[in-house]
Amino acid sequence: MKPTKRRSLLVAGVAVAQLVLVGVAVAPQLSARTTGETYELAVSPVDPMDPFRGAYVDLDYPDLQPPDSWRQPSYDQDVFVVIEESDGLMKATDWTTDRPDSGTYLTCSPAGWPFSCGIESWFADSAEARRLEEAMRDKGAIAEVKIDSRGNAAIVGLRER
Repeated sequence: MKPTKRRSLLVAGVAVAQLVLVGVAVAPQLSARTTGETYELAVSPVDPMDPFRGAYVDLDYPDLQPPDSWRQPSYDQDVFVVIEESDGLMKATDWTTDRPDSGTYLTCSPAGWPFSCGIESWFADSAEARRLEEAMRDKGAIAEVKIDSRGNAAIVGLRER
């Protein structure tokens, strides 16, 4: 095989591998956005927007927090947060390391405390991010989150209460 052909095959192989890695990284978010149902969850800001890190708002979901008696699983176990509607918003009713057979739930990783469900940041232009932070401090906000049948989640909207 000629060196130029071998090099071309190597470059093509590396490009395909990179595309596969990108696909694997964004698959849960894409699945949630394309096949998920929309639910509303109460949110509050965690910290103010930092102009050096970009225009986004870090979010906290007070209704998803586990009770004090809940034990953090090992670093390689997913956490499944079962959610049910209460007063128009979704609220956690159970936290488990066993995937639920039915119902609506979030699939979360144990990274972060107590876990990360992939819906902890909302990106917006700087003016919108500031407006949302002020609104959340004053009245709170509602996150519109799409959740697919495997518990993958993606924020699709954020609005004032």
